Amino acid sequence: MTLPPSVLRAHLQRQAIELSWPDCDQTSFVPFRKLRGCCPCASCVNEMTGVRTYHESDTAEDVHPQKLDLVGNYAVRITWSDGHNTGLFTWDYLREISDRIIQASS
Repeated sequence: MTLPPSVLRAHLQRQAIELSWPDCDQTSFVPFRKLRGCCPCASCVNEMTGVRTYHESDTAEDVHPQKLDLVGNYAVRITWSDGHNTGLFTWDYLREISDRIIQASS
């Protein structure tokens, strides 16, 4: 199980969520639009097939988080400017997304 990020901050001007993890010295900035497109909820991913039904390309360019709510010690719920708020981004899932961003920029 992944530890919670040591930094979890929305940067409105940069249009990205900053994520830093306690076990490494890397920080990633995940664009809001990309993160919204990765929502793991049942409205965005078919529960029966696991096929994603909502994509980054479906997301408005100016989407941004309005609220970040910690859920226990395992996830964050993001309330988006488009009204969506049902996805729980677990630390494991956020770490996976963060690592992909870091690898892509290397």
